This record gives sequence, structure tokens and C-alpha cells, in this order.
Amino acid sequence: MNRIGLLLLSLLFLLVLGSSTLFVVDQRQFGVVYALGQIKEVITEPGLNFKLPPPLQNVSYIDKRLLTLDSTDTEPMLTAEKQRVIIDWYVRWRISEPSEYIRNVGLNEVAGANQLNRVVRNAFQEEINKRTVKELLSLKREELMADVKAEVLDKVRGAKPWGVDVVDVRITRIDYVEAITESVYRRMEAERKRVANELRSTGAAEGEKIRADADRQREVTVANAYRDAQKIKGDGDAEAARTYAAAFGHDAQFAQFYRSLDAYKAAFNSKSDVVVLDPASSEFFKVFRGGVGSAASTTPAANKKK
Repeated sequence: MNRIGLLLLSLLFLLVLGSSTLFVVDQRQFGVVYALGQIKEVITEPGLNFKLPPPLQNVSYIDKRLLTLDSTDTEPMLTAEKQRVIIDWYVRWRISEPSEYIRNVGLNEVAGANQLNRVVRNAFQEEINKRTVKELLSLKREELMADVKAEVLDKVRGAKPWGVDVVDVRITRIDYVEAITESVYRRMEAERKRVANELRSTGAAEGEKIRADADRQREVTVANAYRDAQKIKGDGDAEAARTYAAAFGHDAQFAQFYRSLDAYKAAFNSKSDVVVLDPASSEFFKVFRGGVGSAASTTPAANKKK
């Protein structure tokens, strides 16, 4: 029984010892093998690997993927105009040489991110000091990011290389500090109001000009129409006068009788009209005094003349 237990313990010890000599490197990681605290080997390819059991050799892992470092510092920076601005940025970077990274930076990705954050911020401060706010916002923004990236690469590839590769540096936001943002907004609002008032004034002037032109055209059109109407009316009156003259010229007594009837119609147009005259001496009732017979007797005589 003791021999079986001893055998089982021996097998268990061999299994533990064997498992301590095997390790797996993931495709997303570097495997770093240490021998008595010194880097023995760096495994870059994924798969199953062997090493000596601890404490002779140990293994640690470092991420080989593309990493993102976002800015967390809200300290303002000064532009060339001495304006205080706050920028947000991010850096895309990766560990390319694990041995150099461990010797010169640290044992994990956090150490590299902390040091890279300081270097990137200093580079941004130096480049922003050379530029105005207008250049930062539009004209030289791409140039700024390229210059910061170049400075960061010079730093990490210096006398003591970090073993990292900086892929990209980007600015996500540039803004004034909160103390002056309110005044900037007020100035922007005042400027927009000025432009709006100017546009309103220009629009009102254009409106008055259009209305004046429309009134002028209306007056011209009405005057031309009135002129044409009066001309047509005058031509009609002349034609009517010629027609009346030609018709009445055949019988002067009938013409006088017809005009008298028109005068009576105009004088007694309404039932309430009152005319106070002396029928015996007034020429207005001459036809009535002559009688219907005398007026009618003139008509056959005129027809006989024809």
C-alpha cells in the first residue's frame, strides 16, 4: 500500500514538474522567458513551448496588439497668442521589441502608457506654443499632429530605445478653458446678432426698393391703361357723335324731340326728383305744350321729304 502511494506521489510530482516546463504563447502576446531574473528568450510566434522549471526559468507575457492611449490630463496649454486651450488626443502604439521595452520602460503595458503619455503631452505643449488658435483649429492641424508624432518617435527611438512603435497621433478636441469659454460665446453671439441685424437691414432696404419699383410699375401700368381707355372712349364718342349727326341730319325736328326725351329721362330719373318750373314760360316743356299730335305730325312730313 505504501508503495502504491509512493508511486502515485511520484507520478503527481512528475506531472507538476512537466507542466511547469510547458507554456503556451497566445497569438496576441509575446512570451518572455527569464533565467534568474535575466531575459533568456523572447517567443514571438504562438504555440506550445518548453522551459526549465521554476525557479530556474520563469515566463511572462506582453501584449503585442495595437494599443490606444487616450489623454487624461485636463491641464491647459498656451498658444502663440498666450491663449489657454485644452486638447484631447489619442495615440495608437504597439510594443515591437519586448527586450528593449522591458529593459528601458517596464514589465507591462501600463508602464509604457504612463511614460508615453508624458512624452506626448510635452510634444503637444511644445508644438502648440508655436501656433495660433486659428492654425490649431483649421489651417495647420494636420501639420501639428505630424510634428508631434515625429517628436515622439525621436524620443522613443533615442539613445535608449523603448522598443515601441507609434503608429498614429490624433487630436479629438480643442477648446478654450472654461473661464474664457463664456466670454467667447458672448462675443460669438454678439457677432452673429450683428450679422443678423445687418442682413435684416439689407433685406428691408431691398424690400423697400422692390415695393417702390412695383408701385412705379403699377402707376405706369394704370396710367397707360387710363390713357388707352380715354383714347378708346374718345374714339367711341367721336364715332357716336358722327353716327348721331348722320342719323339726326335727316330729320332735325325728330332729333330735337329725341334729345328732349333724353333730357326728361335725366331730369326725372328717380321718383323723388322734384323740378319747380313755370310750364307756360319754360322752354323745357315745349314738347309737352306742343302736344303729341304736333310731334307726330312732323314725322310723316319728314318721311314725305325723304
